[in-house]
Amino acid sequence: MLNGAQLTLADENAEYRAFVEKFKPKKTTDDCYTPPEIYDVILSWAASRYGFDPSCVVRPFWPDADFMRYDYPDGCVVVDNPPFSILSKICNAYRTRGIRFFLFAPTMTILNTTGRDSVMELNHIITKCTITYENGATVPTSFITNLETDGTVIESAPDLSDAIQAKDDELRKAATKTLPKYVYPDHVLTAARVNWFCAHHTPYRLNRRDCCFISKLDAMGGKGIFGGGLLLSERAAAERAAADRAAAHRWELSEREREMIRMIGRDA
Repeated sequence: MLNGAQLTLADENAEYRAFVEKFKPKKTTDDCYTPPEIYDVILSWAASRYGFDPSCVVRPFWPDADFMRYDYPDGCVVVDNPPFSILSKICNAYRTRGIRFFLFAPTMTILNTTGRDSVMELNHIITKCTITYENGATVPTSFITNLETDGTVIESAPDLSDAIQAKDDELRKAATKTLPKYVYPDHVLTAARVNWFCAHHTPYRLNRRDCCFISKLDAMGGKGIFGGGLLLSERAAAERAAADRAAAHRWELSEREREMIRMIGRDA
């Protein structure tokens, strides 16, 4: 029932967020750092599949690190998310040095990221999942490994895909902030509410003699009305409430239904 204006902060901030988004630096796959919870799912799957001890795993790909100079212990396995832009160089170097690896890779271009010298010597494990990395980038991600011993070149891994996607969904849900809902009385009008009237094809006009500007209500404490608002006279508030009802296309009760309501609970 719309007796007042129910708005979320998201409603009022959407236009501003879209404006700000245009000026944010673009994210690249080389800046993607894996959430630990996602990494643990992948490591557990790979260790179980290939039978290696997780304690022998190394992660040489960090900001400003040189993977070529990293001290790789004997028998180690690299399970990491490398810069996709140099994936071919990495795979060739590891194959030359005999270093075992299970690496993240871009799903859609996975077959041409490792180079002609490596593609037929590696297994490309395809998942249908999109990982939300720590910088906020969402990337369809699969994996490349030289741990396969039976000559497999490409395969689907629905179990790994499901496990990653479930964890990613869980993390995104936990990170999503539930914005408070502000329900303004009929005597308060915001630009966002008039925007709502417009979206619902409801004409509305307000004269300056029937309102004054306010930045907050006393009941809001330290909070304020985003973008400011207008405090309405009794007449204007009634007109605003009528516009709410018109925009909402609220159904009215018939006389038969009103009679049923009068009968409900009569013997209680």
